[in-house]
Amino acid sequence: MPTHLVVVNHEEQYAIWPAGRAVPDGWSATGFAGDRESCLAHVEQVWTDMRPKSLRVP
Repeated sequence: MPTHLVVVNHEEQYAIWPAGRAVPDGWSATGFAGDRESCLAHVEQVWTDMRPKSLRVP
């Protein structure tokens, strides 16, 4: 059973969130879930530009 979820906000910033808890307002589950380490590895792989979307997109 997954212990964490990967979540993303409207600025395409990623975080991990405990599985089984409601995702906070402004954040959405990405569909990736697993243990803490695998979620952190996934975030590192997909979040290659740390700038908020509003600074990346003209």
